[in-house]
Amino acid sequence: MNHLEKIDRLLNSIVDGLFGERDTRVRGWLLLDSYTPTFLLTITYLLTIYLGTKYMRNRPAYSLKNILLLYNFSITMLSFYMLVELISSVWSAGYRLQCQGLHEAGEADIRVAKVLWWYYFSKLIEFLDTIFIVLRKKNNQISFLHVYHHASMFNIWWCVLNWIPCGQSFFGPMLNSFIHILMYSYYGLSTIPSMHKYLWWKRYLTQAQLVQFLLTITHTVSAWVVPCGFPLGCLKFQTFYMCTLVVLFVNFYMQTYRRRKLEGDRIAKVGDLKNNHSNGLSSSLNGPNSKQKLQ
Repeated sequence: MNHLEKIDRLLNSIVDGLFGERDTRVRGWLLLDSYTPTFLLTITYLLTIYLGTKYMRNRPAYSLKNILLLYNFSITMLSFYMLVELISSVWSAGYRLQCQGLHEAGEADIRVAKVLWWYYFSKLIEFLDTIFIVLRKKNNQISFLHVYHHASMFNIWWCVLNWIPCGQSFFGPMLNSFIHILMYSYYGLSTIPSMHKYLWWKRYLTQAQLVQFLLTITHTVSAWVVPCGFPLGCLKFQTFYMCTLVVLFVNFYMQTYRRRKLEGDRIAKVGDLKNNHSNGLSSSLNGPNSKQKLQ
C-alpha cells in the first residue's frame, strides 16, 4: 500500500467515523466515493493562493477581460439551470417547505440529488474566482471571508452529497443559485465599461446575501421545532455555519461601506477647502480692483 492509499483510507475513515454510514443512492457519482480528491483539491486551492501571490508580486497583472466575461456568464447560466431545476424537481416531488425527510419522495429525491451534485461541483469551479483575483493582482479582495467561504463550501457539500443528498438540503442551494445569478451577472457586466453606469446596485448584493443566510437559518431551525426525521446533527451544524457567515458578512459590509463613507467625507472636505481657498483668492484679487475703482 503506497502513501496515497494510506492517506485515502485515513481521510475516509475519519469522515465515516464522524458521520456514519453514507447514502448509497449517490455511490459511484463523480468525486463522491472518496473524500481524498475534494481534500487535495482544497489544499491545492490554498497553496495556489499563497504561491500565486508570491509569483505575481513582481510581475504585471493580467487583464483577463474576455475570460472573465465568459466565466461569469457561464456561472450565471449554471446557477440559472440549478435554480430552475431545483424549483421544478421539488415542486413535482411534492416537497414540504418547512421540513422534508431524506426518503419520502422515491425517485424524485434522486432528481434533487443530481441537481445538488452540480451545486457541489460548482463550488470547485468557483475556486477560479480567487485564481483570477491572484492573476489580476487584486490581493485586497482575498479576505479571510473570501477564502473561508470558498474552501469550506466545497468540503461541506461533499459531506452533504454523501449523507444528506436530498430532502431538507434543497433550500440553501435554491436561494444561493438565485443570489449567484445576480452576483455573477454583476461581475460579468462590470467587465464591460459601457455598463458601469448601470451597476449602481452592487451594495445590495451583500444585503441580499445576508437575507439569504437569515432565511436559510430560519428554514433550518424550523426543522428542529417540527422534526421530520432529517438528521438533527446536520441541522445544528448548518445553523452554526450559517451564523459564522452572517457574522463575517456583516463585518465585511460594515467595514466596506463605512470606509467608503469616510472616503466620501474626506473628498467632500477637500472640496470645501478648495472652494474656500478659491473664494479667498477671488476676494484678494477683487479687493485691489475695487479700491482702484474707488480712487
